[in-house]
Amino acid sequence: MNRKPFSESVSFVLLTMQKRIVIGTSNQKKKGEIREILAGIPVKLLDLEDFKNAPDVVEDGATFEENATKKARELANYCKMWVMADDSGLEVDALGKKPGVLSARYCGKETGYKEKCQRLLEEMKGVAFDKRTARFRCSIALADPHKLLLVVEAKCEGLIATVPHGFKGFGYDPIFYVPEYGQTFAELKPEEKNRISHRALALRLFSERLMELVQ
Repeated sequence: MNRKPFSESVSFVLLTMQKRIVIGTSNQKKKGEIREILAGIPVKLLDLEDFKNAPDVVEDGATFEENATKKARELANYCKMWVMADDSGLEVDALGKKPGVLSARYCGKETGYKEKCQRLLEEMKGVAFDKRTARFRCSIALADPHKLLLVVEAKCEGLIATVPHGFKGFGYDPIFYVPEYGQTFAELKPEEKNRISHRALALRLFSERLMELVQ
């Protein structure tokens, strides 16, 4: 009888035991960041598009944590497996922390981010540069079909630029200025942004907590 070498058998067992997690977003750029940052974690990441007719969860929470938790729970119940979901956005102090949880719907959900950025800059006219403090905040939740497994949150502090700069990144990146680097998120190299961004910091916390669950 032909038998597989022991090393191949162990690899097969490890592969079949590997935890599968659905990335609960259809945002391709966001998924790319998540996959890159979680590349060293021993889990198999699946796309939400692998599940037909997955619900478009209404983000009606008052906080990023509430929205991330709601999405993770509802999608985990639909997909019947672990789902990670995040909610993130921009808080501008001079605007009373707007757009906050409404960041994606600021000026209308169908409005492009170029227009959203321009509208925000118009609202910031006359605000001194040192008073243009802002932060990106990100909450990430992990749930299975029965319960919430973990929630983490992180933030990245910065300033709102007076005009957009850079073409990398997405969303509000062209107007989010990081003093330590002298550049906006849209000017930073992807590897630099993935070290300091709100999502990167939240994903590091997430990966640490995740390792505790899968080991």
